[in-house]
Amino acid sequence: MDPDAPVSEPAGGDLVYRHRWPTRVWHWLNALTVFVLLMSGFMIFNAHPRLYWGEYGANADTPWLQIGGDRERGHVVIGPLDIPTTGVLGHWYDSNGNLQNRAFPNWATIPGHYDLAGARSWHFLFAWLLFIPGLLFWMVSFVNRHIQRDLAPKKDELRPRHLWQDIKNHARLRFPTGAGARDYNILQKLSYLGVIFLLLPLMVLTGLTMSPGMNAAWPWLLELFGGRQSARSIHFIVAMLLLGFIVVHLVMVVLAGPINEIRSMITGRYRLPKEKQP
Repeated sequence: MDPDAPVSEPAGGDLVYRHRWPTRVWHWLNALTVFVLLMSGFMIFNAHPRLYWGEYGANADTPWLQIGGDRERGHVVIGPLDIPTTGVLGHWYDSNGNLQNRAFPNWATIPGHYDLAGARSWHFLFAWLLFIPGLLFWMVSFVNRHIQRDLAPKKDELRPRHLWQDIKNHARLRFPTGAGARDYNILQKLSYLGVIFLLLPLMVLTGLTMSPGMNAAWPWLLELFGGRQSARSIHFIVAMLLLGFIVVHLVMVVLAGPINEIRSMITGRYRLPKEKQP
């Protein structure tokens, strides 16, 4: 083989190395951690299914969001908007056929029955599994240049025309093929950067703000988020944004080819989709 021969670009059908092992390990650990945090957080929310802004909030105060129900119906109330959720949120039947009016049903919570103390234990344990590996991932990803090389948007990618074209391609389920599928597209880059550097840090900081012990040690957290109840509201909103990201991510994995996508996140090897013949 001629060592001076040009290296050919990978084409559709080629197997390429796409994900380094720190990315793969953090992905699966983070997937488990976020699901446990969401489900235990739903149980914690069930103890007081109302959200407020500011420093204080209790039953006598007017919430900006509440999830509940009675013997007739369940609903989510956001300000003046009343959304019926009977059979899903605020009004559902447990495995014994008993009507429950708690916000989130047992199948969506950890533990799978009402247990505030147990949920808090699960939540605090997995919060450490979110924070420490996440901090390590940050450091490793900057050192091995994963952030700079793979996730940092290029100038041309941020042009409105390029962004709009990528949005249209996703809406039409037109996914990249050949060598173009090896790299993240701009929507993936912006989504992943938003999760890694905005949503996850907000989850950690607002979680700390709700701790009386951390309020004593770091009172600036209360000032930063405008009070403990505001921090709780932001914590919930971020959790819902993360849940939305997970749903969209899973849908995209299924549409793009789940076997190839999952294999690449286990082995690091990704088979480039073949170019469509004209």
